[in-house]
Amino acid sequence: MEEDEDIVIVGAGIAGLTTSLALHRLGIRSLVLESSESLRVTGFAITLWTNAWRALDAVGISDSLRQQHIQLQGMVVASSVSCQPASEISFKTKGNRGGHEVRSVKRSLLMEALERELPSGTIRYSSKVVSVEESGLFKLVYLADGAVFKTKVLIGCDGVNSVVAKWLGFKKPAFAGRSDIRGCTDFKLRHGLEPKFQQFLGKGFRYGFLPCNDQTVYWFFNWCPSNQDKELEGNPDKTKQFVLSKCHDLPEQVKAIVENTPLDSILVSPLRYRYPWEVLWGNISKGNVCVAGDAFHPMTPDIGQGGCAALEDGIILARCIAEASTEKPSGVTKDKAGEDKEEFKRNEIGLKRYATERRWRSCELISMAYIVGYDGKIINFLRDKIFSVLLGRLMMKILEFDCGKLCIS
Repeated sequence: MEEDEDIVIVGAGIAGLTTSLALHRLGIRSLVLESSESLRVTGFAITLWTNAWRALDAVGISDSLRQQHIQLQGMVVASSVSCQPASEISFKTKGNRGGHEVRSVKRSLLMEALERELPSGTIRYSSKVVSVEESGLFKLVYLADGAVFKTKVLIGCDGVNSVVAKWLGFKKPAFAGRSDIRGCTDFKLRHGLEPKFQQFLGKGFRYGFLPCNDQTVYWFFNWCPSNQDKELEGNPDKTKQFVLSKCHDLPEQVKAIVENTPLDSILVSPLRYRYPWEVLWGNISKGNVCVAGDAFHPMTPDIGQGGCAALEDGIILARCIAEASTEKPSGVTKDKAGEDKEEFKRNEIGLKRYATERRWRSCELISMAYIVGYDGKIINFLRDKIFSVLLGRLMMKILEFDCGKLCIS
């Protein structure tokens, strides 16, 4: 039996929940289908930069998150490869739209804040989408449990293995040649770190340490894995020892963070990204279907913009849908078929506008993240020599982006 829904969003990640909440703020209902049994909060923490806070301001959940996380004052980058003095980028530098804001936010608190503002029943858990089919002007969304949803608009926010992205013609994201180990440590007392993003670059690997508040520190380690490193996945004990074996050049205070990390707070995952030219030429939208978040622009985490871009997607997508829905029909239609066709056209226009607005921005982010994280002699040399100048300026330019307010022009 088919269930009718105006808008179906696949995936209750950052992009999916932000889009749904932004639509709700504009008076538009949506249904979010999530394959997990409950809210997905894996990943421990996420770095939210100035552009992301503008999106959180737009959906009205930024204040509570600010109260629970400290503002970072800058980023310190040290390299054991170049042996150059550590460079520092201040986050206090004001941009064209005012001061910058950077915080390392617990992923669970971000997701709970988004979920809490949604109307009851918006998210349907244990709903794994297995296929999508066309049905005239509508899309049929088939679930693993046999349920079928007929929808006027389908939005894929279902991550790197997106069923919706595959339907649009996107290939599976490519392996970046690196893997990422992430961890989170909660201290009973204060950790004593400065409110700064500390990054350490080594030969073929990099560390990052970011305090979330006075007691919690999020850290990551990414490297180019060998065949022997495959055994690390699913083995947090070996993973922790592997990380510790690589951090002999780090300050004792920083090593202690890894040593104190519980085994159940350590994750290993391969880094994947979509080729920029696929984003430039691919179908971000087609008819009444589109993608957002990692289903659209998976990128390596080297500039910390994956989640930020997902937040931007949600605000812009919701606004484009709402603006298109208010446009006048092209002609007088009295029968139901004619009304459905007019609504389909409006939805198609809205999704096309979203795709146009997000295409170049997403391509820029994917490309910059790849360049910053790429491990090669020439790139490493240039990156170490000009990091504080060129990359710092480019990063600040990225942070200037403003997704705008949730209002219909």
